[in-house]
Amino acid sequence: MSENCSHDCGSCSSDCSSRKPADLLIPPNGKSEIRKVIAVVSGKGGVGKSMVTSTMAVLMNRLGKKVAILDADITGPSIPKAFGIREKAHGTKEGMIPCESKNGIKVMSVNLLLDNETDPVVWRGPLIAETVKQFWRDVIWGDIDYMFIDMPPGTGDVPLTVFQSIVIDGIIIVTSPQELVGMIVDKAVKMAEMMNVPILGIVENLSYFVCPHCDEIHKIFGESNIDAIAARHNIPMVCKLPIDPSIAARCDKGETENLDGHWLDPMVGFLEKN
Repeated sequence: MSENCSHDCGSCSSDCSSRKPADLLIPPNGKSEIRKVIAVVSGKGGVGKSMVTSTMAVLMNRLGKKVAILDADITGPSIPKAFGIREKAHGTKEGMIPCESKNGIKVMSVNLLLDNETDPVVWRGPLIAETVKQFWRDVIWGDIDYMFIDMPPGTGDVPLTVFQSIVIDGIIIVTSPQELVGMIVDKAVKMAEMMNVPILGIVENLSYFVCPHCDEIHKIFGESNIDAIAARHNIPMVCKLPIDPSIAARCDKGETENLDGHWLDPMVGFLEKN
């Protein structure tokens, strides 16, 4: 750092260790008022992140909250299918209009813009990141109490773009019981800590199976260590979801809004209080 440094990095052309990055935050569309933004993340794929995102949105909607989902998993979008949304999003001069579920949850996803929902999105990272920004900046979300952002797995371009571009009130991390996944959860937690994003809780999916004949609980994927991880990082809320074929069946049929279960109620109560 120069001895004559004024600490006004915006007017400085020098490249020094104390140089601060420009403010990367972008505002939402002018016709949007979004009070809380919750990102749902996972360290790896296949742990049920989109299912948790959809379920949290449904539970908040049932409480009378105005809810939206921004599907930031551009190359693996599944939110529209989970809600049975088949119409396409459209645009106006003011911005893009999101689609709505049967019960009024607003959704924007790249699959709502493709001619065919099975068309692959073969894009490089910068274009994917810019699309996520457009979903925040150019979509007319309207009056929203809770927006849930369904993130792609891992700690790559899109999570970094979201954390830098959008004011996130907190994240929910989704995981499963395996020891390997626990290690990857640590990576997701540490990224959130590096980006100064509050971690609201952890949802452990596939945590156990309840035998329908004898009600005995079986730990199919072994004993969980999620409570130890939460304690190590001072994460306040932990929820555990069972292996339940009816959950997947509802999502596959586009009937997420008909799900019945109280496993995530503690997380919903926590979000309402914080």
